[in-house]
Amino acid sequence: SPMWSFINRFPAEDRKLALEKLQRVGIREKAFVRADQLSGGQQQRVGIARALMQDPELMLADEPVASLDPATSDSVMKYLGLLNKEDGITVLCSLHFLSLARRYADRIIALKAGRMEFDGLPAEIDDRRFKDIYGEDAVRVEIS
Repeated sequence: SPMWSFINRFPAEDRKLALEKLQRVGIREKAFVRADQLSGGQQQRVGIARALMQDPELMLADEPVASLDPATSDSVMKYLGLLNKEDGITVLCSLHFLSLARRYADRIIALKAGRMEFDGLPAEIDDRRFKDIYGEDAVRVEIS
């Protein structure tokens, strides 16, 4: 089949490593499913697995949970957190949800109009400070 001829273009060692990385992010069973057939969260995890193939010291995650439902958002953040804690990969993540940042971050930097308005520990920024930075329209979204 065309799929197998494409897959066999990659060295066996790379294919094995790719399967290990998919296992690492919990979607090994989706290895032979087309990307457009995966859910948004599964696609995000494929992206994380692809990045892991490079054996990074730093992973940049630009709004990794944008347009994902709360449970899937939590799952993606959990995998990024595990990569940090278990693999020692520094994860720099832009988020719009303070609740996720508080739950998963070791440090929060809040930017507004390109300027740093806050730099500190998650426990040091509360809803009031968040609204001071981003305005009264900033709303709390709980991810459970």
